[in-house]
Amino acid sequence: MAYSVLVVEDHPFQQQYLLELYGSMRDVSLIAAHDGHEALELMKHHHFDMVLSDLMMPGMDGLQFIQRLGRLKHKPALAIMSSAPRRILISASLAARSLGFIVVGLIAKPVDLVALRGLHEKLSLLGSNARANRKVPEEHGIACLRNAIAQGQIHPWFQPKKSLVNGRIVAAEALVRWAHPCSGLLLPGDFLPEIVRHGLEEELLMNVVARTISAQSYWQGQGYDVPVTINLPTHLLDDDDLPDRLHALVLDAGGTPSKIGFELMESSTTENLGNYFAGVCRLRFKGFGLAQDDFGKGYSSYFNLASTPFTELKIDRSLVHGCVENENLAAALSSIVALGKQLGLNVVAEGVETAEELALLSRIECDQIQGFFISKAIESDLFLRLLCDDGPANH
Repeated sequence: MAYSVLVVEDHPFQQQYLLELYGSMRDVSLIAAHDGHEALELMKHHHFDMVLSDLMMPGMDGLQFIQRLGRLKHKPALAIMSSAPRRILISASLAARSLGFIVVGLIAKPVDLVALRGLHEKLSLLGSNARANRKVPEEHGIACLRNAIAQGQIHPWFQPKKSLVNGRIVAAEALVRWAHPCSGLLLPGDFLPEIVRHGLEEELLMNVVARTISAQSYWQGQGYDVPVTINLPTHLLDDDDLPDRLHALVLDAGGTPSKIGFELMESSTTENLGNYFAGVCRLRFKGFGLAQDDFGKGYSSYFNLASTPFTELKIDRSLVHGCVENENLAAALSSIVALGKQLGLNVVAEGVETAEELALLSRIECDQIQGFFISKAIESDLFLRLLCDDGPANH
């Protein structure tokens, strides 16, 4: 499949060099712009699958250009190149992701052919995923969503967590998917906003818990005892009966509370801190595990980590990406892992994608990893295959 790329580079020699590198690659349609103003004008008349932009340009610099691009309804994938220090590249990447971009690469200048090919391998993978996971074509009403939840069209898939001590799959996270009868497989970003808008978060949570226990029972029948964590919107803790309902559901379904953990989501908060602390304590009283999700991103804080009875600390993927090349990021990771261990928490690094990242996390004694390097989220029967491939069950 051919991809359309816009290169934004102000230096004539560098631009010509990039054009020559791209000339040796197949299936790439290329247009170049000398600055952000020219690039934005081109984007009024052309569709681009990816924009490769320099950061340090006169006039409109690369970051201002990215901010302007962020106003577009349909955003291209983004790759950033610069001779600036790696920390600036990472900060620019975080800015772009916060504006809604998929960042496929950060490239130090001078750019080489290997780096460009790496970008297009990721772009190709994004294209495949986009074709496989089409968006919901229309807004869904509450009745349609409730029906999808009740019939099991919206159900959990499972992403494994692998121990860095013995190399075995030791746990999983439940992540929802919608097997839409018309649109195919949909990811959470395609339908969760509607779930939230219609106030169906608890309904979905209860369904995911029940189906997770069913999957655990299925794996248990083959000798595999797998704890699973499930995302819990924090504002649901404003209802003081929620821990009781969750506990009753787990017991009625034949599950074990200690084998279920809840990852507290930062996308919502309780009306007051009293409801939050009371709710998390009551979940722990009932035997459930608690995970601080996405630590290092958003509003997670050391105070919250130390004051909440968590059992697990999940390090956000934004701290994992680039940790091999960036000594400062690696040092931050090492400090967070050490802190988690001092607090008696199981420490999990999310978003691990390479053997080099795995090796670094192993050196700093992180407990578990999760990410595409191990496996994406998969259905329960395929998860069992992973368990079987991983080694014999512990009967």
